[in-house]
Amino acid sequence: MSVATAPRIAASRPAEPNSPEPPPRLPRSSPRHDLRCSVGDAASYSVMIGIGEAYFAAFALALGTGETFAGLVATLPMLAGATIQLATPHVLRRFHSYRLWVVLCAAVQATALLVMVGAAWLAPRPAAAWVFFVASIYWAASLAAGPGWNTWIEEVIPKRVRANFFACRARISQICTLLGFVVGGLALQVGKAGGWVLAAFVGIFVIGAICRYASATFLSQHSEPSAGKYSIRRVTLRRMVSRTSGEVGGPLIAYLLAVQVVVQISGPYFTPFMLAKEKMDLGYFNYMLLIGICFLGKAIALPFWGRVAHYSGARRLLWIGGLAIVPISSLWCIAGFFDVWRTTIPVNLGVAQFEWLISGQIVYLAIVQLVSGLVWAAYELAMLLMFFEAIPKHSRAGVMTIYNFGNAAALVLGSLIGAAILQSCGEAYGAYLCLFGLSSVGRLATLPLLWRTPARAVEVEVVQPAVRVIAVRPDDGGIDRPILSTLAESKGAGS
Repeated sequence: MSVATAPRIAASRPAEPNSPEPPPRLPRSSPRHDLRCSVGDAASYSVMIGIGEAYFAAFALALGTGETFAGLVATLPMLAGATIQLATPHVLRRFHSYRLWVVLCAAVQATALLVMVGAAWLAPRPAAAWVFFVASIYWAASLAAGPGWNTWIEEVIPKRVRANFFACRARISQICTLLGFVVGGLALQVGKAGGWVLAAFVGIFVIGAICRYASATFLSQHSEPSAGKYSIRRVTLRRMVSRTSGEVGGPLIAYLLAVQVVVQISGPYFTPFMLAKEKMDLGYFNYMLLIGICFLGKAIALPFWGRVAHYSGARRLLWIGGLAIVPISSLWCIAGFFDVWRTTIPVNLGVAQFEWLISGQIVYLAIVQLVSGLVWAAYELAMLLMFFEAIPKHSRAGVMTIYNFGNAAALVLGSLIGAAILQSCGEAYGAYLCLFGLSSVGRLATLPLLWRTPARAVEVEVVQPAVRVIAVRPDDGGIDRPILSTLAESKGAGS
């Protein structure tokens, strides 16, 4: 009998009456291939964050939409997008594939960023409406991808390497976000010096879209061992706020949303504060440096926090991060006391020249930003690991869909509180300082909610992989605020 005919003959034998049918074997690529694809996705996605999404508020300012709108453009469209993504669990049940859904959402997000450049040819008011509409589509795609990605990635990444892998993947994400942000900042500085800053925005958004398309390609190459066919349990808001909400991470989500509200009182207004206020007026170059230093701090700290999570547990790491972020925004209130000296250095980039302003205030803010990156890294990594720990896999898609909506609502609520304070004080310098101090007080007030979070530690075996990264998205480039997409991919499906 030839080997070629053996399977056919075997297949023709009648099955024994009571023998169960063996489950179909689904093809799977090697775990190493999945890890490489995941890192490639994180790297390309993060470049898009740094060079594209991080400059949404600066783009709105350049279009002449005003300081308050520039702050709200990072939050109101997210609420619109979060409302759209509420249909995600129902769509996932029809798609029968997490991979297909996540890749589709990533492609839509890249297309939205590409379409964003159309605002550069519109007058201020139509431009503001265009930016709001496109940003809403961008966030809808990003947030809709998150629940599927966070459920899918758990079966792709082996548990024994998960904590170290996500810690190092996050480090790669921060470095790539920093790279994208530096390239974008230099391009905008050159564009401003040459009088074509809107053209520079068009260029960086196009590059960002290309990177997201590359991210979608990497996502399509991931394996999907269960083909997305495990049951997706329906989770209602009523169940999440009930006494038994611990089963689906209710206490954890309550704490995270409370933190998000108080952080967003000041978070969206750091960019207008730095770029528009006369006492600051740091320019694109210093703006890029300060945010870049924050990313650098995260990249430096993540391996250390990964080891802390392994030995002490994710809940303890969340306590460390939750306590450490309390004073960060208030440190900006005393920045003016360090403005005792100023100097300028001529910088020649070949295609353009500009004067680089250096002052004691900028040096102080650079130190604050470095510390900010160190502590936010702890909070963000703990948040990711706690989601894996506190929420069962079969409930995660439903829980995260509700979380995304609640997170966006928290963002809007916090930013509207900040906007009301700014508007009532005429967008004065002192009003911004009030926001920063109020945000720190609010963070302190959220700490009692941490007591109700699950007390179990994430169990992880340490295996040193060749490359190690956040399932929640790295970071949207804002100063002193957590990853917005966080957990959507946050700020990461596919991130």
